[in-house]
Amino acid sequence: MAVRSALSRIRFSLTVTRSMESSRGATRYFGEGKGRILSEEERAAENVYIQKMEREKLEKLKRKAEKEKAEKEMAEKAKENTEKVWTLGIILATKY
Repeated sequence: MAVRSALSRIRFSLTVTRSMESSRGATRYFGEGKGRILSEEERAAENVYIQKMEREKLEKLKRKAEKEKAEKEMAEKAKENTEKVWTLGIILATKY
């Protein structure tokens, strides 16, 4: 008995869903379906906006990584130069 009632509920919900879908398609020609088209356009615009924001975020992260890499290289060069100066200073100090 419980299985029959569950099946009847499923059949009823499918029937209601199908009737709603068919009514939406029928009213589309009368201008009522424009809301559905508009929501699809809005969804597409939103997807484009999200992709644009993600692209900009990735570009920003890339620029940040490049900047950090350049700063690291400059720091390493400065450290090497400092070591050379110290070495040169020690050599000069020992000669004189």
